[in-house]
Amino acid sequence: LFLAALQLPIDPRAALLPVVEGGLDGAGDRLLRVFLSVWDDEQNQQSLLALVRGLAEPSGQRLVRDGVLQMILGPVGRGLGLDEPDRRMALVASQMVCIVILRYLLRAEPLASMPPADLVATYGPTLQRYLTGPLP
Repeated sequence: LFLAALQLPIDPRAALLPVVEGGLDGAGDRLLRVFLSVWDDEQNQQSLLALVRGLAEPSGQRLVRDGVLQMILGPVGRGLGLDEPDRRMALVASQMVCIVILRYLLRAEPLASMPPADLVATYGPTLQRYLTGPLP
């Protein structure tokens, strides 16, 4: 139901398969590259932005929380063999949600026009730390 509600021309689980197949080393960069490629595709943006705008509603919150965290990012964390995958993927999601809000919803500069490679170079190490670094 979650994937049908998004009405995306791709299955995000299939798009994220290379992230898992590549192993833990460099997974933060790969995850962000896939994420940006999906969001930067104009065919996807309207559906995705509608989902973000729906976060004010309880049903939209459940859709993101249960769908994105459990059905999309959860399997990535487990596939990578993370310790505490739910906790680590929630940290990853927190960073990615902020990128969505600033880059795609608010179109805040310089994030809105930053090339994807620059975003990966900037945020990839942070995502990698969330995946593999020590947790408090």
